Amino acid sequence: MSGDPAVHDGPHRALLDWLQANKVEYEVHEHPTTFTARETARAEHVNPTAFAKAIGVVTDDGRRALMVLDAEDHLDILKARRMLAASHVRLMTEIELAEACPGCDVGATPAVGALFGMPMYVDLAIRDVPVLTFHAGSHRYSVHVDRPGWERAHGVTYSALAEQRTLEPAWMRS
Repeated sequence: MSGDPAVHDGPHRALLDWLQANKVEYEVHEHPTTFTARETARAEHVNPTAFAKAIGVVTDDGRRALMVLDAEDHLDILKARRMLAASHVRLMTEIELAEACPGCDVGATPAVGALFGMPMYVDLAIRDVPVLTFHAGSHRYSVHVDRPGWERAHGVTYSALAEQRTLEPAWMRS
């Protein structure tokens, strides 16, 4: 099963090939097995706002896309729906994600939609990060990439995708 972390003993080979072919500077890092973007950011000793997590979504008409947010944020489904001009958007199931992103551990999809033939939309919060870290297709490997090089190579589309969260209690908001 592709969700088993023992299945993938190294980074996703096609990811490394894509980074090299597109002349994106990168470093591969091995870390203890982690299952969330926040845990991985902590294991990599990077600020969670500089760790990109790729979230697979599917529209009511069957289109698939990757939404990329930093490790601290949550996807706002309504914003994703607007971005994709769809009447309904939902998160991919683990089975759908495994099928859409072959060779990756479920939940460790690299932030490179081109590898999987999917459009990719990136939250605005990521656009000023100089070095971006994300899963390398494995729960044990991450890549640190030159964000401007990654952006140029992929043709990134930025949009506001994260939920607006506030630290104020509900009773203080008008």
